[in-house]
Amino acid sequence: MRLRLLPFAASAIAVVAFAGCGSSSSSSNNIASKGAEQILSESKLAADNATSVHVSGSLNSGGAPVTLDLNLVSGVGARGELSENGASFKLILLGSTAYISGSPAFYRSLGGSAAAQLLDGKWLKASASSGEFASFGSLANMRQLLDTTLASHGVLAKGATTVVNGQQAIALTGTSKSSTLYVATTGKPYPLQITKGGSESGKIDFDNWNKPVTITAPSNSVDLAELKALAGH
Repeated sequence: MRLRLLPFAASAIAVVAFAGCGSSSSSSNNIASKGAEQILSESKLAADNATSVHVSGSLNSGGAPVTLDLNLVSGVGARGELSENGASFKLILLGSTAYISGSPAFYRSLGGSAAAQLLDGKWLKASASSGEFASFGSLANMRQLLDTTLASHGVLAKGATTVVNGQQAIALTGTSKSSTLYVATTGKPYPLQITKGGSESGKIDFDNWNKPVTITAPSNSVDLAELKALAGH
């Protein structure tokens, strides 16, 4: 069985690297009175100090619709679901190990009908630090991922205050990515959302900051390295 990995990992990372985050409190944090770069800096600091976050949304990546729904836990990993062009899979990341449970369409895209039959109802276990699933390792490092998310937006311009998902927010528009970042103006200044136009249009939301999330390895996994050994690869 020769596995042919679709660019899900790269697409997922692109989605999250385009994303923002969430907060909850009714007291003003006075962030809206500061300059754009200072707002971004304080948002990044708040995100770096968080223990967990939920990220969800969708955008176009290379003409293909990509969606994700992930819980990230600092120092532990991630769990959730991603899809591209209708082929979806569940993902658990624990340290340097990735576990993937895909739809029949996803498994067929990896290894044809034989893979879809063999892996139906099972989790595929593989390294998230090397090999086919190495790109998923970047999704497991919450702090690194959020640093990438909030970096290099080009020249920032502060926009108007608005409401995003029920929370007061200040808008920051970045020229380099043609995107708008919304930062909470109450509670901690977490980013709430990023929207993007053009050929990669979409929207990503982050919420449930610091809420407890349990991530455990599935019991019915099939080791990719063992499959390759049996197949002679």
